Amino acid sequence: MLLSPAPRRALAVLALFSAAPLAAWQAHTPSESLYFGVEWRFVRAGDVQANWTEDKNLDLKLRTVGLVATLFKVEDSYRSTYDPGFCATAISLDLHEGRRNRDVKATIDRNARRSSFIEKDLNTGATTLAKEMEVPACVHDVAGALRKLRQMKPEPGAVTELPVSDGKKVVMARVEAQQRETVRTPLGQYSAIRYEAFLFNGVFYGRKGRLFVWISDDDKRLPVQIRIQLPFYVGTITLQLEKAQ
Repeated sequence: MLLSPAPRRALAVLALFSAAPLAAWQAHTPSESLYFGVEWRFVRAGDVQANWTEDKNLDLKLRTVGLVATLFKVEDSYRSTYDPGFCATAISLDLHEGRRNRDVKATIDRNARRSSFIEKDLNTGATTLAKEMEVPACVHDVAGALRKLRQMKPEPGAVTELPVSDGKKVVMARVEAQQRETVRTPLGQYSAIRYEAFLFNGVFYGRKGRLFVWISDDDKRLPVQIRIQLPFYVGTITLQLEKAQ
């Protein structure tokens, strides 16, 4: 049976979320890299590599592996650039998922408070969507929003709202700091704070689902685990930190 569109889309969405905790990791060096393994239905489904460059840009790559890759090959590349405060200025996505190939770009003019979004089909060269809209003076992509959240270090019980945009939609995203939990990962066992970001169910993404991020409750505040819970016919996708450099 071929991999259905729902988990494929979830893997792509997960790539953006995996970038977010990387952005949230407090930097002590000019550049950093984090590597995550992706599990779906108890099998290794993919790898995510996220890098902060010296100029504080984010580069992220997602690919399916193993059985999932034989059923449906995914190789996506995501890049975002920021002004101070992790205010997004440009977002690009080079998407290759089976026969679906897209080039997505968004630019944000902070002075004009306008964003410009364009998506092209690389198979045909046709523009599939072009849009301009008004945005706040400082708006985050998902990665930048969670970076900002990490700087704020909300304790359990706190609720935070941040402006989030992908260039074609802007929302005030709510994040709840829920509780401390113990998380076991390939890097070891961590005491972590669980956060839920309310981006699904028509808020930022139309699909039904829930997004959780676990951040280690220590000075490093590592993003040790991310989980997307989708309807039962799709299941849960979990991403765990495997290596940090």
